[in-house]
Amino acid sequence: MGGWRFGDPDGRRKWFRHAEPFAGLPGFQLAYETWGTLNAKASNAVLVLHALTGDSHVAGGVEPGHPTPGWWEPLIGPGRPLDGFFVVAPNVLGGCQGSTGPWQLPGFPAITIRDQVAAEVLLADFLGISRWAAVLGGSMGGMRAVEWAVGEPDRVESLLLLATTAAASAEQIGLASAQVHAIRADPVAGLGIARRIAHLSYRSEQELQARFGRRVREDGRFEVESYLDHHAAKLSRRFDAESYVTLSEAMNSHDVGRGRGGIEAALARVKARTIVAGVDSDRLYPLAQQRELAAGISGADGLRVIESPHGHDAFLIESEQVGALVTELVPAHSGSR
Repeated sequence: MGGWRFGDPDGRRKWFRHAEPFAGLPGFQLAYETWGTLNAKASNAVLVLHALTGDSHVAGGVEPGHPTPGWWEPLIGPGRPLDGFFVVAPNVLGGCQGSTGPWQLPGFPAITIRDQVAAEVLLADFLGISRWAAVLGGSMGGMRAVEWAVGEPDRVESLLLLATTAAASAEQIGLASAQVHAIRADPVAGLGIARRIAHLSYRSEQELQARFGRRVREDGRFEVESYLDHHAAKLSRRFDAESYVTLSEAMNSHDVGRGRGGIEAALARVKARTIVAGVDSDRLYPLAQQRELAAGISGADGLRVIESPHGHDAFLIESEQVGALVTELVPAHSGSR
């Protein structure tokens, strides 16, 4: 199966290892990448959190150890929105790009978004970062970002929540569960089926119709089928099926209000200056979910809307609009002060 394995090139990865028992694990490691320099006061650190099939490689090209280019490349580098900051991007606990997951440990326990954030808290301690200048995340990364701000309110100065939710909805749980069942029935073929299901939910009906319509290839397949086949094969080469199950089930468990008196009470704990944004064509994480976040977080000033035909994936594609939100949240070059 795909994913990073011991013996593969490290690439830009760095390592944090925790030797004590944690969330049903005997210990764990997190792979992470950094850009920029932490200042003397450790006040310019920004945490970037990836989505389900993302990883720590936020910026940089395809190179040994990194089979895909950086997924938020336009945000990092000279003259870009996070210029002047020390950017940290961990591969999530349970993932398959260097962090401990089922690829490494058979019988990997069920973990939650809250567990994943608790592991990232230990990473922040290891790096000497007591407070993030900003925590940024979309989709599953947004789940972790809101959990950070609720669970560790004094450690998050500002917060960007993109195309995400305070709690997984019945539809999101149902879609993810169908994908999990496909993988459990056949881990090899099932991962491709799961990706096809997921990718349809990541894009909008309007975009698919405009790009493919009912056009048929010379081999008799619809063009949209070929498009989904391509993405299924691409993911299978770089991702581990059991990690997909672990992370999907963690997303299904996401409820920031669990054990905290409900969502409204949980969101009231957030102290960070916050921007909440959704995508007008997102059918997987609809704008109503971001409205709930914006309404419940006192430091948010309403809902921002990214206009795009690309559906949920617009948070990765519309780099100009996302970059403007990042610059508003953490003004350019302020991190170097």
